[in-house]
Amino acid sequence: MNEYVSKLMANVKAKNPAEPEFHQAVQEVAESLSPVLDRHPEYRKAKILERILEPERVIMFRVPWQDDQGNYQVNRGFRIQMNSAIGPYKGGLRFHPTVYLGILKFLAFEQVFKNSLTTLPMGGGKGGADFDPKGKSDNEVMRFCQSFMSELFRHIGPDTDVPAGDIGVGGREIGYLFGQYRRLRNEFTGILTGKGLNWGGSLIRPEATGYGAVYFAEEMLKTRGETFKDKVALVSGSGNVAQYTVEKLLDLGAKPVTLSDSAGFIYDESGITREKLAFVLELKNVRRGRIKEYADKFKAKYVPVDSKLDYNPIWDIKAQCAFPSATQNEINAKDAANLIKRGVYVVCEGANMPSTLEAAKIFLDHKILYGPAKAANAGGVATSGLEMSQNSQRMSWTREEVDHKLHDIMVKIHKNCFETAERFDTPGNLVNGANIAGFLKVADAMLDQGLV
Repeated sequence: MNEYVSKLMANVKAKNPAEPEFHQAVQEVAESLSPVLDRHPEYRKAKILERILEPERVIMFRVPWQDDQGNYQVNRGFRIQMNSAIGPYKGGLRFHPTVYLGILKFLAFEQVFKNSLTTLPMGGGKGGADFDPKGKSDNEVMRFCQSFMSELFRHIGPDTDVPAGDIGVGGREIGYLFGQYRRLRNEFTGILTGKGLNWGGSLIRPEATGYGAVYFAEEMLKTRGETFKDKVALVSGSGNVAQYTVEKLLDLGAKPVTLSDSAGFIYDESGITREKLAFVLELKNVRRGRIKEYADKFKAKYVPVDSKLDYNPIWDIKAQCAFPSATQNEINAKDAANLIKRGVYVVCEGANMPSTLEAAKIFLDHKILYGPAKAANAGGVATSGLEMSQNSQRMSWTREEVDHKLHDIMVKIHKNCFETAERFDTPGNLVNGANIAGFLKVADAMLDQGLV
């Protein structure tokens, strides 16, 4: 770590104590940007990185609601409006008990660079609440969403800030949030993405992050003259990202063999087929059940979570590809070593920052094909941007049109990251390529717009 990065990190930790996820995200980006800041002293003089690190606005608010028993409950809501130099704030809402300022700042910071990479005019933001929709009735979720939007609506708009879904915020929650916004503002506008198809949503939006990650991995494989045919793939998670990663892997001839949730994971050595995937979609999206039911139905191996282990056994299975699609820091250094040992040479991140700094270093040191989250999972927000475009035009594109545009965007993102890594003397290092390419567009916009 050079002197500039060391000083920057000391300052970040002093100003943002007890926010380890934010520190981690900043350190990864700052270390990648060293060659850019050395070549372009104007960015350092204008303190561009220091300004990007500081959110333009942080909104924190009380969310009171009533449960089905008539008891009053109180949660905390957030919206981090990180950077709007290249477009309105754009980023998801996460409803999960682990949500706090540090996690949302890390996600908003990453979102700035990710949105820049998509080629679409979108700034970076993130929000959510420490509310857990799991185990709540539809009416409880609706009351919470209505209370949450009763404050958030003051701070968002189609040209200001356009939230989307994230962990714990799917089609049901987006519907309740949109309905309350429409009631409060008396207007029908593209204020959220991930909407239902009947009221302004886009085809391919639920599939986009998973499809996009696989398209990105496909481009990485092409650099070695390879395809997905007959490759075994490990996939973590069982939400939207994991489900549609599996679907697109099947389309391209790979054999996905794992899925997981917070209770454990399944390993199906014979492969997750389309019939089995249909069961997972119904299990998770309709019945909201546990992945263990898959093992019971299809006689697959089920491994419950063991908190005493210092590694995750899902990453200790023989394969060629891994798609971490669950949550941040799910792959530590030991997991990374296990993946390499088990023959994995393609790691493509569907979740946000699923690899620790130590794990990422192992992937880079071994020169495997490693697609970092801000590039590899940008398909979701890219398709959100396409939904915004359709809303602005009052038009709906076909499934094929959206998928073609998504594929085109992911190819361009990979090309940009690959070429930028080479230009800054770290060929094959897509972490550097993604961070630098994302930074340059935002930095130049900030220089053009003056000290704001």
